[in-house]
Amino acid sequence: MPLEDAKKRMEEAVEAVRREFSTVRTGKATPALLDTVRVDAYGSKMPINQLATVSTPEPTLLVVQPFDRALIPDIERAIQQADLGLNPANDGNVIRIPIPPLNEERRREYVRLLHKMAEEGRVSVRHARKVANDEIKVQLKDHEMGEDEGHRALEEVQKLTDEYIGRIDDMLAHKEKEVMAI
Repeated sequence: MPLEDAKKRMEEAVEAVRREFSTVRTGKATPALLDTVRVDAYGSKMPINQLATVSTPEPTLLVVQPFDRALIPDIERAIQQADLGLNPANDGNVIRIPIPPLNEERRREYVRLLHKMAEEGRVSVRHARKVANDEIKVQLKDHEMGEDEGHRALEEVQKLTDEYIGRIDDMLAHKEKEVMAI
């Protein structure tokens, strides 16, 4: 059924945007900040959360506790190269990452990034709508569905599209407010 498939695809698009939004800094320390960091370890690039425990003992501090202390220099290098504006420091056992307060310019940069992520999510939702509409039109053409039923289905797909784009816009407004808060 095109409707269920479209709804599933739209739900996945919203979830992807939610995950991407969680990686954007808001001035508060959160382990999700390091989700995009990949570390050269054991012959491949691995996510940091597979090599260490990331915790937030304070609102402005991240602590990375590697499972293998020999990886500390690699993890530190990966965090610096991730271009997150973070300066890790290690004491031989753990890596401490102070989260600097965001300046106005950096906040605006993050807001632009959030808008780009949200637009990508909207495009995914619209793509799901197009796939569902095409499927409904094929069913109409092949007389597998009545004309009234087809038009109702097309309207339903549009309602779903509006609902999921609205969810993305709500998430964007909330995250933008969070980033711009002083």
